[in-house]
Amino acid sequence: MRLTKPLLLLVFSLAALKICAQIDTNALKKIYDRAIDMPETKADSILYFADYIQTQSEKLHFDKGAVLSERLRGISAELKGDFETAIKQYLKCLELARALKSNIYESSALTDLGFLYVNTNNPQKAKEFYLQAAGIDMSGREIISIERNFNNLGGIYNKLHQPDSALYFLQKAEEVSKPYADKMDLSSMYNNFGNAYFAKKQWDKALSFFQRNYVHNLADGNRDMLWYDCLNMADVYIEKVRFDSAMKYLDLSRDLAMEMESKSKQADVTALYAKYYSRKGDYKTGYAYFEKWRDLDAARVNEETQQQITDLQERFNVKEKVQQNALLEAQVEKQILRSRNVTIAAVGVGLFAIGVAFSFILIRRKNQKLEEQNELIQKQNEKLSELNAEKNSLISVVSHDLNGPFTSIKMWNQILQSDVSNLSSEQLKALARIESSAENGEKLIRNILDVEKAETNRHKISLENFDLKIFIEDVINAHIPEAKQKDISLMYEAGDKSVYIMSDRHLVNRICENLLSNAIKFTPRGKTVWIGVSDAKDAAHIKFRDEGVGIPREELPKLFSKYSNISSKPTEGEASTGLGLSIVKRLVEELNGNIQCESEPGHGSLFTVILRK
Repeated sequence: MRLTKPLLLLVFSLAALKICAQIDTNALKKIYDRAIDMPETKADSILYFADYIQTQSEKLHFDKGAVLSERLRGISAELKGDFETAIKQYLKCLELARALKSNIYESSALTDLGFLYVNTNNPQKAKEFYLQAAGIDMSGREIISIERNFNNLGGIYNKLHQPDSALYFLQKAEEVSKPYADKMDLSSMYNNFGNAYFAKKQWDKALSFFQRNYVHNLADGNRDMLWYDCLNMADVYIEKVRFDSAMKYLDLSRDLAMEMESKSKQADVTALYAKYYSRKGDYKTGYAYFEKWRDLDAARVNEETQQQITDLQERFNVKEKVQQNALLEAQVEKQILRSRNVTIAAVGVGLFAIGVAFSFILIRRKNQKLEEQNELIQKQNEKLSELNAEKNSLISVVSHDLNGPFTSIKMWNQILQSDVSNLSSEQLKALARIESSAENGEKLIRNILDVEKAETNRHKISLENFDLKIFIEDVINAHIPEAKQKDISLMYEAGDKSVYIMSDRHLVNRICENLLSNAIKFTPRGKTVWIGVSDAKDAAHIKFRDEGVGIPREELPKLFSKYSNISSKPTEGEASTGLGLSIVKRLVEELNGNIQCESEPGHGSLFTVILRK
């Protein structure tokens, strides 16, 4: 998940509105506002405006112009990835703001520093600056600034993998902004809410916030925030194993990154492509995207750059302390001090060089080890693929060969049933058992073939528009004889209106047959099974509720696994292979749907199938 830079520029602009009533300073303010809204591809133009504002401010004796120009220089350097220069400019901006005793400028400078440390993968340091900024804004009671800093702290705690702390600050931000919600852009706050729930693996909650932002930013034409929304939604859909939806938003985020010519955004999209293909089991493609990400990751900061930034921050802290005691310092032993500084610098450079060389050696060894592991994994995957293909081929051949004898048994049984006048009641029962056994055998073979077909991806979906209400009624009528054998009542609950869906009629029939047959199998004699159809906004719901034996809570996670062995059994010894529900889940997912189960031992089960229209 990604952290945005929300409202940061807006608050700094509000300070510029109070600069001066003169026409010349107002013109400088307009130039400043234009510069801070420029994309990262215009970093050189931002630097040009920074120099222009400084020159004109000196002519006008405009003391606040230096703060604005230094901040623009920091933004330009940060967009270019020159973090060492950026922190110099931001620290100078902070120093000037404190000299002017301007809380608004000081808060904005602290927030700039916090965001820079986010970009250099140092969220702990970023948190320190955001907390300082929040303290200043709370004393000034600026609503926009308070909301911004609480929101930034929420984002930082997301970076620190502390989602509960993140939610605490985000809820405070939401509470502060609630009276002004219609006048403020809260998309960044909702983005951070989504990130927090993503970290807590509450996928649906996370998705609701990202979708809300997506609709808002699509209407506003905000491509920068729209990119975050698409990338975050793709990440959620990967976790929900909805790969078609994930690919849709991945491609959208890639196109947006290309349009904005943003290398850092392209790098983040490439990293998520690597995750997508790895989750799908396509490790070769996933590794290729990982290699591409390493080349594109313009935002990644190496150890040398992080050390330089830390040194600059320390120099700034030391500078503040020296300034407090500057008047008390004497010019004693100046030449000795200079020699000492040169010696310390030389030793520091030497130690730093050794550290860099040692780090390079470690990284190189880790990369070699990673390459060896990836090569081993690739060979193992190829071997597993070969074995899996052999297994699927064997299953297919054996299942087809077994189908023939069962067909012959049914045919000869039908010939015997054509003339039953000379058969006793026991012989008639035997014929019925033969027919039932043959049908069960054929059904088992069909289930095995279905599993094999799914693993080799040979099924072709044929979509058509049909009335689900009438369709389910036909399915129920086909199972009335089976239910009557156990004195089970089938109750159909549907509204007056038709429910049309665009789906594969054959697959929907297989799903409903399996679920209704299971409901009858696991329901005791004389009880009731309810079937219902309801129409949602963009989906249709099919429910199967029984009064059966129920399923223990701890066994629900493995309910849809192939050959799952659960403790619940059919009430009258009916056959159950453990394949039915795994096939149902696979068919539902092929139709881009979802299936849920609620159950409790002794209180029956409720299966809900959700199919997109």
